Amino acid sequence: MKILIGDDHLLFREGLRRLLEQLQGEASFVEAGTFDEVVEQCRVGGTFDIVLMDLHMPGWPGFDGLREIQALQPGVPVVVISASEALGDIRGALDHGATGYIPKSSSVKVMMGALNLVFSGGIYLPPGALTASMEAAPRRRTMDVSDRNAGYGLTQRQREVLECLRLGKSNKQIAYELGLSEGTVKIHVTAIFKSLGVKNRTQAVIAAAAMSA
Repeated sequence: MKILIGDDHLLFREGLRRLLEQLQGEASFVEAGTFDEVVEQCRVGGTFDIVLMDLHMPGWPGFDGLREIQALQPGVPVVVISASEALGDIRGALDHGATGYIPKSSSVKVMMGALNLVFSGGIYLPPGALTASMEAAPRRRTMDVSDRNAGYGLTQRQREVLECLRLGKSNKQIAYELGLSEGTVKIHVTAIFKSLGVKNRTQAVIAAAAMSA
């Protein structure tokens, strides 16, 4: 596994690398201390399996920077590990395509659990942020108890696909597990996004949490 770590604090990069070595064994690491260095590594460093990066590092251009990284590393999960726990930063990162958000204040146990989750394809969000996002959901689409009881208008098959999305599974994996074609899975995913009033998988995961609340 090839991992890019972007953070302007050398000590944090070293500590994170040691945690990752415990989890991933013989993973290879590339480090960057500024946003421009992250971008350069994404351009010339080949394809990474995952990008772990801080916000607000030197050269940080705002949340559009996440889109730039995704354009250079299409399909590669970008997970934010940041000292900021501001809800605006968490939402901004998720809305711009981050596939997870891990606060630096997390305990070693929580950090390792979160990293395990994202390495297995899941999405980690701070519990408080998940609750706040669920509370904010009515502003994106009006939903009430009857919506939840009805599964937000999703069919049984769509609820099965949504559960697979919650577990971080790719369309190919979902197709294999549910005995569907990838084209059919894509149709279901599009229908789920429309029914839940969301734009991406991360937002769908938040909505799935709201369904079970």
